[in-house]
Amino acid sequence: MSKIKKIGILTSGGDAPGMNAAIRAVTRAALYNDLQVIGVYHGYDGLIKGHFKELKSHNVSAIIQKGGTILKTARSEEFRTIEGRQKAYNQLKKQNIGAVVVIGGDGTFTGARFFNEEHNIPFIGIPGTIDNDLFGTDYTIGFDTALNTIVEAIDKIRDTASSHNRLFFVEVMGRDVGFIALRSGIASGAEAILIPEVENQVPNLKSHLEDGFKRKKSSNIIIVAEGEETGGAFEIANKVKDDFKEYDVRVTVLGHIQRGGSPSAFDRVTASVLGVAAVEAILDDQKSVMIGMVNNEIVHIPFNRAIKYNKDVNRNLLTIANLLSI
Repeated sequence: MSKIKKIGILTSGGDAPGMNAAIRAVTRAALYNDLQVIGVYHGYDGLIKGHFKELKSHNVSAIIQKGGTILKTARSEEFRTIEGRQKAYNQLKKQNIGAVVVIGGDGTFTGARFFNEEHNIPFIGIPGTIDNDLFGTDYTIGFDTALNTIVEAIDKIRDTASSHNRLFFVEVMGRDVGFIALRSGIASGAEAILIPEVENQVPNLKSHLEDGFKRKKSSNIIIVAEGEETGGAFEIANKVKDDFKEYDVRVTVLGHIQRGGSPSAFDRVTASVLGVAAVEAILDDQKSVMIGMVNNEIVHIPFNRAIKYNKDVNRNLLTIANLLSI
């Protein structure tokens, strides 16, 4: 059994709904196991500067339903350096913190991996990102909530699209991956979905729209991942609008509303399960691993694997999306 008596917890990178649920779970699971919990504010930057506060059970009351993160988050250029990580190590040793739980995405885990290669304080990761792009886990905290937010927005956009014979291009987050675009597109009944994983989509899109016009479709919703190879929603709309003068072409960029909001029940439960498992991993002397969930079972994935390998979209979902868009 571990001899660790005090742990730290921080959130880093982009915020995601459910991070607070994870903070709550880690804090209470640690306290249950007689561990002292230190909250680190503003991510790795706060780790370097010593922005610490002890967390008790009452500090995490009534936060499970809140979006964002009570510990705040920030990106830290200094933590990317050996010198910055040494400062963080000095702060942890000064406070006698024996392990740290980090909640975030691949950038967060990259920093944690480098730290564990240089210092002997274990870092345990909980996947918190709306992109759902981390290898080794079926779901990341925040993904489900973001999907529901997007689908609700698209449902409202479709109402006005149908009323005005409009062709709407809706841009969703996903700079490098199309998980959000693909699933939200299927859930909202989008006529086409453009994601980074599929090449040469604009010609196919034009053909698809032509077929829809022949079938007298009065409106179309096109979902575009922000990182799609031919550009974002505005650029793609400009490439096709001259060929479809029958439609009133409009663009909506959903932006950061996708990150906010009260987490879904699924994200709250997932965050709670992963948070408890992270504390158990510390007690089991684990180091430099991400806590994931595969087929509803907890798994431990080394940081280097979670970061190194790309998680591909479900190609069967692409087939389903195309089939249902006729």
